[in-house]
Amino acid sequence: MMTAANLPLDVDAANETEPDSHRRNMLLLTGSVAGLGTLATALPFVSSLAPSERARAQGAAVEVRVDDIPPGTIKTVEWRGKPVWILRRTPEMLATLPLLDDQLADPRSERDQQPVYARNATRAIKEELLVVTAICTHLGCSPNMVAAGTGSPSVPPDWKGGFFCPCHGSTFDLAGRVFKSKPAPTNLEVPPHQYLSDTQVLIGEDSKT
Repeated sequence: MMTAANLPLDVDAANETEPDSHRRNMLLLTGSVAGLGTLATALPFVSSLAPSERARAQGAAVEVRVDDIPPGTIKTVEWRGKPVWILRRTPEMLATLPLLDDQLADPRSERDQQPVYARNATRAIKEELLVVTAICTHLGCSPNMVAAGTGSPSVPPDWKGGFFCPCHGSTFDLAGRVFKSKPAPTNLEVPPHQYLSDTQVLIGEDSKT
């Protein structure tokens, strides 16, 4: 007679048949495949959470090539959702800047709105390259560049080149400095920036950030 001491500890293991073993293996395999399917579904979702190129442009620093900007022309880029101008000034453009000091509200850029490296006659790190936010400091309109000698009725006859805001008539010189008695209270903003090389500028960060 079989006693309790003689009973197998795992009755199911003792009674397991070949079909049962096969069924268990199939269940394990199905579970593994299901897990892989879940992972495959999750990867695109995680990827979709990564910031888009536009989001990075709005929040992060932006590298810009500058060696392809012809003299006297502007390249416009976007940083934090705002347009930024990079103007390559000619020697003739630079020569006009000292002539305008008595007409400007803040000719030496002494107000705290700009980085220290913009508190000079050209408001720039490299004097030929002006980097400014293309937004009027009055009400946030977008100025236009008006070249010297265009005969535009929006600027004085002796206009030496610069920027004109069509919304309320503010004018800025080729260093982004605002003229006196204009609605705009301050010069165009110089964003933080630094040169990574002779051909690349990083807008949004400088060596002190």
